[in-house]
Amino acid sequence: MYDRTTWIVLAVCGSLLAVGLQQSNKNAQAKLLQDKTRQEALQKDQPAPVPVPEAPPVAPATAGLTLDPPPPPTEEEFVTLQTDEVSFTFSNIGGGIKFAAFKSERQVGKKDAFVRINERGGGPIGGLAGADEALVNLGYTYSEAESIPGSKVVYAAKLADGLMVRKSFSLVTTGEPGAPYLLDFDLQFENSTAAPLNLQQYSIYAGEAAPLYQSEVIQQTGVFWLENDSMSFTSVTSFKGGMLSSDKATINSPDGKNIQYAGVTNQFFATAIRLKEPLQTTLWAKPSQVKLKDDASPLPAIRAGLRLPDVTLEPNAKKSFSSRIFIGPKHNPMLQKMGNGWGELMQYGWFWPVSVGLNRTLNFFHNYLDDVAKKWSWGLSIILLTIVVRIAIWPLHAKSTRTMKRMSKLQPEMAKLKEKYADDPNKLNTETMGLYRKYGINPLGGCLPMFIQIPIFFGFYRMLQYAVELRGQEFLWVPDLSMPDTIYTLMLPSSMPFLGTSLDINILPVVMAISSFLQIKMTPKTGDAMQQRIIMFMPFMFFFFCYTFASALALYWTTQNIFSIGQTWLMNRIPEPELKARKDGGKKTWVQRMTEQQAVLQKQRQQNAAAGAKTSADSQKKRPPRTGG
Repeated sequence: MYDRTTWIVLAVCGSLLAVGLQQSNKNAQAKLLQDKTRQEALQKDQPAPVPVPEAPPVAPATAGLTLDPPPPPTEEEFVTLQTDEVSFTFSNIGGGIKFAAFKSERQVGKKDAFVRINERGGGPIGGLAGADEALVNLGYTYSEAESIPGSKVVYAAKLADGLMVRKSFSLVTTGEPGAPYLLDFDLQFENSTAAPLNLQQYSIYAGEAAPLYQSEVIQQTGVFWLENDSMSFTSVTSFKGGMLSSDKATINSPDGKNIQYAGVTNQFFATAIRLKEPLQTTLWAKPSQVKLKDDASPLPAIRAGLRLPDVTLEPNAKKSFSSRIFIGPKHNPMLQKMGNGWGELMQYGWFWPVSVGLNRTLNFFHNYLDDVAKKWSWGLSIILLTIVVRIAIWPLHAKSTRTMKRMSKLQPEMAKLKEKYADDPNKLNTETMGLYRKYGINPLGGCLPMFIQIPIFFGFYRMLQYAVELRGQEFLWVPDLSMPDTIYTLMLPSSMPFLGTSLDINILPVVMAISSFLQIKMTPKTGDAMQQRIIMFMPFMFFFFCYTFASALALYWTTQNIFSIGQTWLMNRIPEPELKARKDGGKKTWVQRMTEQQAVLQKQRQQNAAAGAKTSADSQKKRPPRTGG
């Protein structure tokens, strides 16, 4: 089994280990983004973040922007629209959504503080950005005549170039899926000058996305856009450049795309602007930095805006753009019900069918278990889902175990072949395949469950990455299934690579590694001693991968290991399969035919090479001696 699959497994495990190490190195990556030169460049083309005030502060003056009398208030004023899930706070400075506060999504490790989106965005969602993507944070006039308290907010202003702007934000009260997180947004321009004006210089600001906690994986924060029902995503780490490129100040989506919606996202929440009619336009994105605590390292964040199309307004002409703004969690069941491509926000990747199916099943189990064990219902749902998956592949696992047992009985014969054909690898492979054929063994039969588990594992991994349902959910000693199950933080005497100055003590990854080791010890041994040592090293690779990831993944992997131990114990109590040679020599499998064809081709190449060398030697002998002339 391991002769042909060990290196495939090691490549997969190595990739997982690289992801785990990259996650462990998050603080170091964040510090690299604190480069002073880039910060100075960013400060030139984007405003400093405006903190959320307890009391309305004096609005900053905006150079080069004028308003017709009567002027708007000189102080920042707030208006709030609320749904059952979100409180949208609007500001007259920029005329948009200052921030959105969720009512049931708490900040990590806090019971009385809730998640706020765009809290440090530098400007409101739905605001305008002008040349060089600089935010136009001028004061807007709140229209009391057009606004409806509790359901609609209307702002109006006159830009420096003479464009009159009117913005209307309304709650969605249709009861459709996702309605508590949606706002209808209408943007109208009117040219009040005597000369034509082009709208392409402006863009609609989509706000900022930033990590919610210090150890969040920065690769999950980025900008996205949907065009032709195809999702594109660019991580904030793309701004760091690479070996052959310098740091980027701005990233733009490709030209000529009919964008359906676009926005910014972090691990669990997204802000998106969906146009009622897709526009052929582009999206811009710029990096920024946030500090979640005064004594913490800065983390990379991202800001984005959707450029307006190339439209010229003649004097007194008007142009309107209707859209919807989504500010909410990346909750797969809800997004799938919303339709129209909203499900693409989950970004499950290649194994999205597996992830979607697992997420739906997980929510199905939770709906039934929530009435039985509300406090631990999500943890129990993960365990139940894992057991169901393992039962589903039980027949394959049983066949794999029997195949491995039969292969283990061939080890003495295999050892003789390796000794006999030590200097002829092609002959060794041919004879090995012949030995398998003689006893009716398919070498891939022991590997099939392993290959099936790879998409399941990655599907589980991606599903748990974005499972906002697990935020703040307790299980046993785990306070939050979306976070590592840290029970104690050990302060180190000095900074260490990949660790920093502290080490979190997590229990579930340790249990997972021990159970993986026991499972491998119970598995029939095949392959040589080196391959067996490599296989025994795999639990340590998965340990490092899972250590800093969500405890839900370690819970899944531990449950699977314990189930597999019981399954292997049961299989070991079944009578050993007999190893009988077939009278007809057995039918060749596809692997055996391919191996024999490869051996024939290799032998032909060697013969051709030998013939060519002989011809060259003969020509050298027959060549007449050179003479001067």
